[in-house]
Amino acid sequence: MTSRTLSDPAVARHGWVQALLTVLGGLLAMGVVAALGLWAAGATDLPDGSFPSVVAATVVTAVGGTVELSGDAGGLAGTEGGLTVIPLSVTLTGALVVGWGFLRPLRHRAVAGAPELAGWAARIAALWLIALLGLAFAARRTFEISLGEGALGDLGDLFGVRPKVGFSTDVLPTVLIGLVWLAGVLVLALLVSRGAPLPGGLLRFQSSVRPAAHAMVQLLLAYVVIALLIALVVAVTRGHAAETFAVILLGLPNVAWLALTIGLGATWDGRVDGPFGLPMPHVLDEVLRTPDISALDLGTLAEYDGRVWWLLVVDAVLLLTTAFVMAALSPARIRAWQHAVHMAVALALTVLMICLMARISARLGLSVLGIGDLGDGLSGQVLLRPRLWSALGLALLWGLVTGFAGALLARRVRRRGETDAGPAPERP
Repeated sequence: MTSRTLSDPAVARHGWVQALLTVLGGLLAMGVVAALGLWAAGATDLPDGSFPSVVAATVVTAVGGTVELSGDAGGLAGTEGGLTVIPLSVTLTGALVVGWGFLRPLRHRAVAGAPELAGWAARIAALWLIALLGLAFAARRTFEISLGEGALGDLGDLFGVRPKVGFSTDVLPTVLIGLVWLAGVLVLALLVSRGAPLPGGLLRFQSSVRPAAHAMVQLLLAYVVIALLIALVVAVTRGHAAETFAVILLGLPNVAWLALTIGLGATWDGRVDGPFGLPMPHVLDEVLRTPDISALDLGTLAEYDGRVWWLLVVDAVLLLTTAFVMAALSPARIRAWQHAVHMAVALALTVLMICLMARISARLGLSVLGIGDLGDGLSGQVLLRPRLWSALGLALLWGLVTGFAGALLARRVRRRGETDAGPAPERP
């Protein structure tokens, strides 16, 4: 590469048009996936034309933003609620599109200066900030709900109570977390792509970081593909196609990556109460629909369906394959114990990301004159949270074992840094 290639402004500078296309492409992809998923879930039946606002709120939560539930039922009634959930199908779609748009102008490059990468990322971030503000203000809606029949409905008719519920976004946290999400996507894109240029000062880290990051992303995508195939089979053979496609388009990675951690032996605590349910296989709902907090792990799931033990086998096979790929992509000079450490750290970070993003907390309560709270099908709670430290410890252990085994298997394949040249001939 010539010095002119590195310094030519036409090559080194990426314009606002490219940044705009990257941001719009990511938002459009996320909006389409969210809209289709909500349509399959029946959200088009919401009153007062609130569907576009619900789509905007879904995209906001997909990038880590917060949505607050609110209610107004007058002085004789009260409402309360909260929602923390990330639709990871929408998140993954946006990350793939934005990451691809960020890397595309950098292709066919060996080295890129830090100022160039920072400037290119800053253009995308500036437009992303404007988009986040627009989404935060668009994701607001209030509409009336029916009290139904029975005592609660009679009280509402008697006192003229017309409860309203709504949702809105907290703008400042949404913007800040959305910018952090974007920064994470751009950094991860640089780490995962084996052909993306890095600043010269960071080139010494690519032999240890890039193979691990690349392998972890492949592992996560492999679980999503497997879950997609299973979901399609279920939709064809068992019916409930609309509900299944809603899960696929909104929460498929939530299910797939939860299964990854459970296969490692991790435990999640959760509870399902009221009319709400988890957008997940029915067996999870059965385990968690109890009066108190329940543990979700291989043992409790096996009491309902013994086939969940296959998660252990799938984890072992895919993690060993991931460790082999990571070792095969790494330079030959890296030793087996170093591969084990790299695999353990990478898997622990991956499990940490899953634990932070796959947790669920949702609650809605409604009462009229103190009657009806958590009753009459209008209130409920969904909770799902990991036992974080045990999950990270298991990830480290699995990573050490499979990383070492994968490095030993990779010795049988040709790797970077190896040559075919034999020992030098002796001089006479």
